[in-house]
Amino acid sequence: MLRRVVLAAVAALACVAAPAARAQEGPTVFAAASLTDALRVLGQQWAARGNPAPRFSFAASSALARQIEQGAPADLFMSADEPWMDYVQQRNLIVTATRVSPIGNALVLVAPANDARPVALARGTDLLALLGPNGRIATGDPAHVPVGRYAQAALTWMGQWDAVAPRLARADNVRAALLLVERGEAPFGIVYATDAAISPGVRVAGTFPAESHTAITYPFALTRRAEGNARARALFAFLAGLEAQPVWQRFGFRLAQ
Repeated sequence: MLRRVVLAAVAALACVAAPAARAQEGPTVFAAASLTDALRVLGQQWAARGNPAPRFSFAASSALARQIEQGAPADLFMSADEPWMDYVQQRNLIVTATRVSPIGNALVLVAPANDARPVALARGTDLLALLGPNGRIATGDPAHVPVGRYAQAALTWMGQWDAVAPRLARADNVRAALLLVERGEAPFGIVYATDAAISPGVRVAGTFPAESHTAITYPFALTRRAEGNARARALFAFLAGLEAQPVWQRFGFRLAQ
């Protein structure tokens, strides 16, 4: 009898402690893979102020949007393009009034660091000739990964899409594409300028003209589940506000005009 009483008391304490423990946890941020390095620094800065450390989940924006749709416990969503933020907004999964696009990026062609060839990215540039008989271009899968969509637009503008599409190494996210080039498994990759900047294993062979693709912007929003979460709102204001701008710039992101 005493054992049952003790077990019941322990169970009751666990039920009380669990919500209290969750209340002390930092907000959960679902963010595009290209934001990884900058967000880790910003998360450390936020925690250094005495706030609970945010928890990050980095992946392709498409994967994160679908996880949110399926009920994943995200408090903030930070996408690498507007269409995937549109996707969750259309399903009433974000607080629309909080949506803002404070940073942007550029699209570049990268090669392994030991390859010094510059590439002129202009209409008519023959990328297939540069690839050789078996070479491939690594980028995100254009079917669902933002960097791949930008890459498809840029290659179409160049008149190269039909020729190059069969030679794409379609990665699950931009960091996976970058890794293929770092390892020498692909002679070229199409990634964001910020990803190229943090990798000693690649160099920028060329930058795609701005007119070759839609502007690369990163929309941020508070999710519907966090609408009444003061900590999530405070973190969101920090990441999207003036105090975070020096870190975004340090990692090569462009600030919204």
